[in-house]
Amino acid sequence: MSDYIVERYQNKHQNLWNDFVLKSNQDSFLFHREFMDYHSDRFMDFSLMIYNNGILIALLPANRVDDKIFSHQGLTYGGLIYTEGTDRDQIEVVFQSIIEYLKKSEFTDVYIKSLPEFYDNNSLVVSEIMANKGFEIYKTDRVLAVDYNRPLTVHKTKLKNYRKSTKKGFKIKETDDLSLFWKEVLVPRLKEKHNARPVHNLEEITLLKSRFPSKIRQFNIYLEDEILAGITIFDKGNVVKSQYGATTSKGERTRALEYIFLYLIYQYKDLGKIYFSMGTVREDNELGYNPGLLKQKEELGCTSYYQNFFKLKL
Repeated sequence: MSDYIVERYQNKHQNLWNDFVLKSNQDSFLFHREFMDYHSDRFMDFSLMIYNNGILIALLPANRVDDKIFSHQGLTYGGLIYTEGTDRDQIEVVFQSIIEYLKKSEFTDVYIKSLPEFYDNNSLVVSEIMANKGFEIYKTDRVLAVDYNRPLTVHKTKLKNYRKSTKKGFKIKETDDLSLFWKEVLVPRLKEKHNARPVHNLEEITLLKSRFPSKIRQFNIYLEDEILAGITIFDKGNVVKSQYGATTSKGERTRALEYIFLYLIYQYKDLGKIYFSMGTVREDNELGYNPGLLKQKEELGCTSYYQNFFKLKL
């Protein structure tokens, strides 16, 4: 244990952190500091770097709120980031080192949102280790994704509509400018349907797109030059995620969003991706999820996976 040292991330570590992410089990741009730090005014970063005999072996993206520490709340998921080949015993020691460091730093609670199962083959092992360390699951989210290793199971009605829609004259275009989709479709639709706003405002997503031009991609669908729907893709390596998808009321009537979803699902299959994630179906009701949304995503070929949220009283 004495060979393991936990250190708080500082700006001077940026290159070291980013280089480690590139070699890790999670080579995703979400964990690069240029992504994590865009909202540093909203979160007090308390990310941790874990060394063994002077060599960086793990990262924990995190922020603090008073005397509590969280898997970074500006990210959809988090947990421990480590290099491929890190064995179970080492992961166990890393967690023990983190717990001891946080106790010494006088934190009272730790909250960790794990990676959804399909992002990490080792996720069950990591969950077991956390349970052994006293972490409890306080919430589980259902996450939907298309697994390209399996035959696609798109509902026959969706396939029929897709084939019919090829004759409607839809045009799908990729654009570097996210403003049309944000202003004409996403923001008004979220406001109208859910009285909500996108997690990223237009200025933030434009900034992130400029930092990660090949990782954040915008696809819009038009009919006679009128935008009907759009999907914002986050490319995370083996996994691509539809971060935002929205349609106008006319787009809803013409099934434009459904069409562009299937178009992109087929496109990313051809590009050799392993999963196409459509995110959660979480909702604050007695089920904990939106059954209509679940059905819709399953009919587009998605399988349910799970993401556990852990807490530990120190």
